[in-house]
Order: sequence, then C-alpha cells, then structure tokens
Amino acid sequence: MGYTNQRVAYGNTLVEEGKGNARLVVLDADLGNSTMGRMFEQAFPDRHYELGIAEANMTSVAAGLSLTGWIPFTNSFAVFSAGRAYDQIRQSIAIGSLNVKIVGSSAGLSDFGDGATHQAVEDMAYMRAVPNMTVICPADANETVEAVKAMIQHKGPCYLRLNRNDYENVTEEGRTFTIGKPSVIREGKDVAVFAAGYMVSLALQAALELEGRISVKVINVSTIKPLDKEIISGLAEGCKGIVTAEEHSIIGGLGSAVAEALAKSRIPIEFVGIRDTFGCSGHCYEDVLSYHGLTKEHVVKAIQTIWNL
Repeated sequence: MGYTNQRVAYGNTLVEEGKGNARLVVLDADLGNSTMGRMFEQAFPDRHYELGIAEANMTSVAAGLSLTGWIPFTNSFAVFSAGRAYDQIRQSIAIGSLNVKIVGSSAGLSDFGDGATHQAVEDMAYMRAVPNMTVICPADANETVEAVKAMIQHKGPCYLRLNRNDYENVTEEGRTFTIGKPSVIREGKDVAVFAAGYMVSLALQAALELEGRISVKVINVSTIKPLDKEIISGLAEGCKGIVTAEEHSIIGGLGSAVAEALAKSRIPIEFVGIRDTFGCSGHCYEDVLSYHGLTKEHVVKAIQTIWNL
C-alpha cells in the first residue's frame, strides 16, 4: 500500500472493504474530491450518495440507512461533519446507538489555508461528550487503514478524525487496530508522552532529541473514547510525570481524557495543545502548527518542565 496521506488511505480502504461487504455505503456533502469519498463513488456508484452542501440532511439519511441494515460512512470536513450536523448526530444516531460512521476530514489545523472557519479544533471534545460515541484519531495513514476496518466491524456510532496532509508513517503497516487500546511505540521510564494524530510523530522526534538525557516513553492514544483508565494508569506508573500532545484544544480532548483517567494518581501533567482559541490561516501547515505551539520544540519543553519539577 505505502500510503502517506490519511485521506487517501481512508478512500482506498473503503473501496477494498466495499468489495467484500455489500452493506457498506458512503455519503458525501459536496466534498468527495477532498474527503476521497469519490473513490468509493467510482467503484460503487450505486452505493454512494451525494447529498450536497447539507451535512445535517446527510447525517439524517445515514441514520435511516443504518436502520435498514446498511453500514453508512458520512464524509465532510471535520468542522462540518461533526459540528454542523451535531444535532442530528445526537438525536438521530447517538441516542439510538445506530451503526453510523462519521468521518471528519481535514481535522485540526491541517486545512491551513482556509483558517478558523474550516479548522476543527474542538471536535473531539463534543464528540467525546456524546454518549455511545466512539472517537478515533489515528496516528498516520497505516493506522487509518486498520482503524476503518475496525470501525466497520464495530457495532455502533463512531467518529473518525483525519488529517489533510502527507507525512511519514510512525506505526507498523498491517497492525491490527483494537478500538480502545493505546499502544507504546517507544519505551522509556522517566516521562510518558500520550499523543494522538500527527502529534505522535512530533512526540517521537522530541523523545529522540532528548535521548541520553531523559528517557521518554511515547504512547499512541488513537482511541480518545473509550479510554481505559487502568491501561492509562499502568502506562504512567513509575514515571516522574506525563505530557499530553494533541492537535486539538486542550479543553475536552485527549489531555482532558488522560487527566481524568489519572485524577487519583496526582501525577504532574503538562498539556501540549491548542490554547483556548480558534485556528488561523497560514502559508503552510508547519507555520500554523508553530503559531499554536504544536512543534517538536514545544513537546521537548513540556518534557523538560516535567523532568525539572
């Protein structure tokens, strides 16, 4: 496969899974060329539905399809698929725990050119707060492939958060994805970094820079909900403190989830994430990340802060 883009990995995986699963259907909201829903449309035009710029309606249609035995995937930019359709997600899908898969493309700051209106920096927080919802933020394209397969097998609503840009994989190709299970991708004993999405890559870079001075464990938390408190506590055990790193607001996302899991331990925590603000536009992805404090250097500084306590 060799995908380096989560959207491309997602679109191709839908096509491959659609070959053996006739119940799989895909819905788009006029953004199929970006979400890669067009790949499924080209392969299975009779199982693809274009709903236009109407995410709320698309989500309601998906709810209806699920009630007749289909497995629908809805696609749009994360800010629209999760935000614009929130009421329909809550009322029509989550309350009845319907088998609908909601996919938020171009999540976080990855749509760097379009600015705050198109950048979902709070989507994990409100999806995580919805009862019955599973929230997944894969680290890279390799993990995206396996996460989509796991979502198809999972019964119940899921939210999948995808990055827009190309970047190198940090997870093993073909590794089975287990919903709810974080994975250690670098061992360490001094400070533990719990990261999600693109920030996993930056956490690994930070750990490498500090090698020989601070032993850093890096944990890929690709399932934001459900989050197993016992597993998180076990991974933090013995460390002087922890850092969380996410391309999302520090309010309500990965950092909040990990802090809740470790509340009784009173372990020191540093949060690397977007402060209480919206996104912004920039000339490139790296510029926007840097502006919001989401760089290797910021992760290094957070680790050093913990180590020096």
